[in-house]
Amino acid sequence: MENNGLAYHETRELHEMLNFKTICLLKSKMMSGLVFDQDLKALMEKDVQQAEAAVQEMKALYQLNPGGMLQ
Repeated sequence: MENNGLAYHETRELHEMLNFKTICLLKSKMMSGLVFDQDLKALMEKDVQQAEAAVQEMKALYQLNPGGMLQ
């Protein structure tokens, strides 16, 4: 059997995870402007960097699906 990309349910689940991670990323970016503790700010900035990388990886998975939602 040939692998032609993501199944429909996998695409939907990926879409839900991408939406959730994007919302978390935006919230972390907004909240980091309100933080004055340097340790907490550094932790939040690291979280933002990791979330951005995760979002890029999830977007790349859409490329596996020729009829994907993000084209």
